[in-house]
Amino acid sequence: MMNVVVASLNPAKIDAARLALTQIFPDTPCRISGVAVPSGVAEQPMSDDETYQGARQRALAAQAILPNADLWIGMEGGITHGAQHSMTFAWIQVLGHGGLDNASRSASLTLPPFVAQAVTAGEELGHAMDRLFSLNNCKQQGGAIGVLTANLLDRRRVYCDTLILALAPLINPEPYAQC
Repeated sequence: MMNVVVASLNPAKIDAARLALTQIFPDTPCRISGVAVPSGVAEQPMSDDETYQGARQRALAAQAILPNADLWIGMEGGITHGAQHSMTFAWIQVLGHGGLDNASRSASLTLPPFVAQAVTAGEELGHAMDRLFSLNNCKQQGGAIGVLTANLLDRRRVYCDTLILALAPLINPEPYAQC
């Protein structure tokens, strides 16, 4: 049995891990648990670097709290502001026995200007989406991704795919072992 810790209690993140690990290891039972840990960054990270640091610090904190797991996963959603657009995305950090230490960045989604303005004014994206679209706790469901793509994609699916990318060294270790 593989013991996996997701550094969050958010059901969308835990479901993303469950979906990814079921695809990667269909014959290996996984016990997936969530743990609330601090990210060490702002509630709404506002840069690529800050978002990456949040994911990494979450994975490290989960590893420190539950050191007997096989795999620790930190997920952090963030925002970047460009000259023309503000975008949301996520970083996923994985740590595992045998030296696994890898991360992957998700696809980006351009935010509508009125959502970007709310986030720039200091509102966390999930709260802004709830307020602006009359929703309740969308970040623990489909997230901004689900709302803005009419659920053609959702947070769980995007995080699942990103986690699969982050786990490439575990899925196919030989190329990653070569120096």
